[in-house]
Amino acid sequence: REEAEAARRELQEIVRPLREPGYREALRRKAERARKRRLRLQRRKREAKAAKEKEAARAAEREAKIDQWRAKCIQEVEEKNRERELKAAADSVLSEVRKKQADTKRMVDILRALEKLRKLRKEAAGRKGVCPPPSADEAFENQVESLKTLLKNRTELYEAEERALRVMLEGEQEEERKREMEKKQKKEREKLLQQKLEIDSKLFGEPDEFPLAHLLQPFREYYLQAEHSVAALIQIRHEWDQYLVPADHPEGSCIPPGWVLPSLPTNDTWATAVR
Repeated sequence: REEAEAARRELQEIVRPLREPGYREALRRKAERARKRRLRLQRRKREAKAAKEKEAARAAEREAKIDQWRAKCIQEVEEKNRERELKAAADSVLSEVRKKQADTKRMVDILRALEKLRKLRKEAAGRKGVCPPPSADEAFENQVESLKTLLKNRTELYEAEERALRVMLEGEQEEERKREMEKKQKKEREKLLQQKLEIDSKLFGEPDEFPLAHLLQPFREYYLQAEHSVAALIQIRHEWDQYLVPADHPEGSCIPPGWVLPSLPTNDTWATAVR
């Protein structure tokens, strides 16, 4: 019985706070604070996770751009090295061909000198009354003609090789000029694209600010409809043609070739409204 009485008193002590006025409200507020704290911790955890994923995505994008830039640099270096090696090889072959041409020309000069020397010796022997037999003259002339034909063929062959090498070098130079022109045109296109993006940003706002549903997308579609529809292009051109005037017309001006950008704010109030 004493044990039961002790248990009863213990239960009464446990239940007694529940009967006090305001205890349930305090308990509810405590539970609400715990719930809000739990939600706040969960939200911070989600935000930290999202920020971490966003930073990881930016890091991956930066790494991809760096890899792309590195690959582009390596490719440009390899192309320049190949061009340099090809040009060096062509120059070496061209130098060798020129050397062969010089050797052939020297042999032709030697052959002419031999002909002149034999003529002088023959004249000197004739003055002494010594005349070589006709067979010797014929053999010498045949040998000289044979050498002349051989040297002529070699000269023509070396000239053909030189022309082929020059054509190849000129082709490489033309390809290099073409590549440089393409690089220049690409830079110009990128510059024009960047200018267009800046103009669109000033006219329509930054697209990153509204990634899901751009508020000005209907206006963009309206102003760019002529790029996708011939009928719209004809209609818009017809409307614009109604207002075409000469450049010196006192009551009007020519249609601007591009977008008319808004002027900068002239006071702080205007700047606040624009922002």
